Amino acid sequence: MSGSAGTPESEASEFANATSVEALGDGRWGAAVDPGWFGPPGPNGGVIAAMILRAIRAELADAERLPRSLTLHYLRPPVAGGVEIEVTVERSGRSASTCSARMIQDGKLTTIALCVLSHDYETVAEWAPVAPAAPPPEEVPLLSLSGVAPAMFERLETHGVFGPPPFTAGEEALTGGWLRTTGGDELDPELIAFFADAWWPAPFSRLEAPAMAPTLELTIHFRAKSQPGEQYALTRFWTEASIDGLFDEMGEVWDADGRLLAQSRQLALLRPWRAGG
Repeated sequence: MSGSAGTPESEASEFANATSVEALGDGRWGAAVDPGWFGPPGPNGGVIAAMILRAIRAELADAERLPRSLTLHYLRPPVAGGVEIEVTVERSGRSASTCSARMIQDGKLTTIALCVLSHDYETVAEWAPVAPAAPPPEEVPLLSLSGVAPAMFERLETHGVFGPPPFTAGEEALTGGWLRTTGGDELDPELIAFFADAWWPAPFSRLEAPAMAPTLELTIHFRAKSQPGEQYALTRFWTEASIDGLFDEMGEVWDADGRLLAQSRQLALLRPWRAGG
């Protein structure tokens, strides 16, 4: 394949530019890690997920096959600058494809991923959970995070809904709320993948002071398809256990009409804060 995946740079939003990929041939895709989307100690895991997913979808080149599951293992955080994403279509059948991907920087493997993409399937029954109760975003104050949160929050409109504020020694590890990019990006699979890891970690609500929480593994299940024109997503994240320095975090991403767009689960470290990571 040749060319690039995404909107032309002159017309693209900051998020689209930060997650764009360019074909290098033989399943290789070039990309650049943008420091504007960092969260300590490095690039946000959701942004890395979006970059890899964009490369996978571009390599597969089948718009009818939508991502259903994406699992990523983060080996080391890349630094700002160029990376290469190697995509392999492991198998492509009549209705589903399985792809693997590896993000490499300066000869070092930073992230590995597996993704399942498929057509819609016939089913014998359908049901879904009810979206959590939340006022619409225009009725929730916009959080002012400039100067107190990682750089990527300057590119997000963040409306807190769930859980105690971070570092207030709350009683539950719960967080989340409405998210939208300042560029007004529509909800597509790449943006949904980012939103599945964009909020601050749920354990922060139970802590009294900042901590490091780098993700080791993240799995995203993509559920209902987003509708054209949608920009806001309602996110909710919670943690059930923090044991031996590791915590789990479950997540949900909903659209404004109450459709469940994605479910996520990750395993991450919970480490003492150290300046510079």
